[in-house]
Amino acid sequence: MLDPLPTEQGQGSNLCLFGFYSDSFLLSHGVYSLCSYSNYIDFHRFIFLSLCLWQIWITESLSFLFLLTVPPVIRVYPESQAREPGVTASLRCHAEGIPNPQLGWLKNGIDITPKLSKQLTLQANGSEVHISNVRYEDTGAYTCIAKNDAGVDEDISSLFVEDSARKTLANILWREEGLGIGNMFYVFYEDGIKVIQPIECEFQRHIKPSEKLLGFQDEVCPKTEGDEVQRCVWASAVNVKDKFIYAAQPTLDRVLVVDVQSQKVVQAVSTDPVPVKLHYDKSHDQVWVLSWGTMAKTSPTLQVITLASGNVPHHTIHTQPVGKQFDRVDDFFIPATTLLITHMRFGFILHKDEAALQKIDLETMSYIKTIHLKDYKCVPQSLAYTHLGGYYFIGCKPDSTGATPPQLLVDSVTDSVIGFNSDVTGTPYVSPDGHYLVSINDVKGLVRVQYITIRGEIQEAFDIHTNLHISDLAFQSSFTEAHQYNIYGSSSTQTDVLFAELASGKVKMIKSLKEPLKAEEWPWSQKNRQIQDSGLFGQYLMTPSKDSLFILDGRLNKLNCEITEVEKGNTVIWVGDA
Repeated sequence: MLDPLPTEQGQGSNLCLFGFYSDSFLLSHGVYSLCSYSNYIDFHRFIFLSLCLWQIWITESLSFLFLLTVPPVIRVYPESQAREPGVTASLRCHAEGIPNPQLGWLKNGIDITPKLSKQLTLQANGSEVHISNVRYEDTGAYTCIAKNDAGVDEDISSLFVEDSARKTLANILWREEGLGIGNMFYVFYEDGIKVIQPIECEFQRHIKPSEKLLGFQDEVCPKTEGDEVQRCVWASAVNVKDKFIYAAQPTLDRVLVVDVQSQKVVQAVSTDPVPVKLHYDKSHDQVWVLSWGTMAKTSPTLQVITLASGNVPHHTIHTQPVGKQFDRVDDFFIPATTLLITHMRFGFILHKDEAALQKIDLETMSYIKTIHLKDYKCVPQSLAYTHLGGYYFIGCKPDSTGATPPQLLVDSVTDSVIGFNSDVTGTPYVSPDGHYLVSINDVKGLVRVQYITIRGEIQEAFDIHTNLHISDLAFQSSFTEAHQYNIYGSSSTQTDVLFAELASGKVKMIKSLKEPLKAEEWPWSQKNRQIQDSGLFGQYLMTPSKDSLFILDGRLNKLNCEITEVEKGNTVIWVGDA
């Protein structure tokens, strides 16, 4: 728990300046909050609700709400690019903060606004500089500046305009960055691993099942007895800092480590039997592994691979058992980091058929406490988290009658159950900026979208009725409006992908993407048709069918290409900064 240390106080004043400290480190300073009081205030109790919401009890009967503003954090794309005269160049900027920051652009230190023209335009609420028919004089350092009440952040995107014959260092670096090892989809399928460049849908590398691990005699996918053809079986994969990919092989009881730089498999890490789910905990640089023990899930375990991004031999260690046994572990949840939230301390273990959440400390990998949900008749099945209000959204399993209880809200600091999320049911997903909650209920054929304000207020946005049976959901930053997101939902039974603009409620179907794997052909999770985005600025998404891959163009909102003869490619990872 943090201790609030008021750094300014006064009699008859209405302006308070606070500094918040944890372990003697100042967390925020110079942040003013309006409050109303006429006498000296004794801060005798407070609760930290989230990054941006603080509630302070002044007396037993009076409480004040303080909104903590957060300075912007900014990213630009690309960091540098080389273009030939006459083509188009685009420079994009993404910023988050509380409240949402305003964006501006400089070229070589001078505001570009007076120079806007048909050739030089600002798009998507100023988050993109678009230059058509580029000229030599367009070369420069373009600085994106983000401002809000709490502060300023900036970053530079450099543009070089030069003839193709002039192979300058900038040109070479940009081409290597854009067409080299980064900005690729890695697809794990029956015939090994394929590395695919999405713009032209080109194969960059095919790691075959018979290929040997670097420096070892082990093969990527050893041939098993009775198999005429050497095949791979994959269940899950994670990207570790764009440096390694960890991929689970459930039938071989191991996790393979793929080196992105060399595009080779460099290590096999032994696990407990049947590893099926991986999660990269970026805050502590560790990969969590859920294994079933058997295909019947009779002895599930949780293991952790530490120093995951290190160039060291890796091994697994067991987490501390909850209740001294692991035979009830059904799933686990670790919140993802974001631009604003760069460290996560806690996660949760879900036990089979148990109306409770087991809270774990990610640093010590040990059990902390149990959050009981029995009074709400909720056996947790899925979780999502937003820093806006500091809520965990808990999706509950259907009961014995088939009815699904509404989602529960749990406070992330007090670990107390706040109550139901209205009558919203199903699997929760939260947008990367924490502002949108999208809930999928397949039984009702309903996608419900709710907006979360910076004060943590949950508002009703709109409903989408669909019979698609959503398998997986991906968020993509809007190309037409800053601080907004679109969603893409793949179907577990049909050939269409659902598209929705979360700001406007506009819905569209991208059709004819062939049939997905049947659910029984993908026993490792309920997501028998994955859909994978391509990062913060990514234009492309990938979704596999039973024997093909489809790359979607999110900017043009249409199919970009189909890649055939890729069987069971339902484990897809994006590598790159796009």
